[in-house]
Amino acid sequence: MRLDHVQLAAPPGCEEAARVFYGGLLGLPEVSKPAPLRGSGGVWFALAGGRELHVGVVADGFAPAGKAHPGLAVDGDAELDALAARLDAAGATVEWDDRRPGVRRFYTADPWGNRVELCLPAGAAPGEDAERPER
Repeated sequence: MRLDHVQLAAPPGCEEAARVFYGGLLGLPEVSKPAPLRGSGGVWFALAGGRELHVGVVADGFAPAGKAHPGLAVDGDAELDALAARLDAAGATVEWDDRRPGVRRFYTADPWGNRVELCLPAGAAPGEDAERPER
C-alpha cells in the first residue's frame, strides 16, 4: 500500500486562494479534476511520484486542521530556505521545528488555517529525490 493523495478541507470559494498559496507560493502544479468532480469545487495539485494534494470544499461547518497535516518534502536546504523566505514575505507563518532529529522542517498554515509541514528529510542531499523508500 502507498499514499495516492492527501486532501485538505477549505471553505467555499477557496479556489483562487488555493492557487495562490499551493500553486504560487509552494510552486505545486495544478492538475485538472475529473469532469464528474468539478461541480464540487476545490482544486488539485501534483506532487512528486504521481501523488496529489487535493483542496476540497466543505460547505457546512468548515474547521481547519490544526494538528493533522501533510508533510511536503523538498530536495535541498536551499529550496527549504527559499520556501520559508517566500512564505514569510507573503505574510504566512513560518515556524521552524527541530524536534525531529536529522530533519530540517517548518510549519506554516494555508489561507484557511490548515497546518502544512515543509521538510528536508534525514539523509536527503541537494538534488536528490527527497522521498523515502517504500517499505
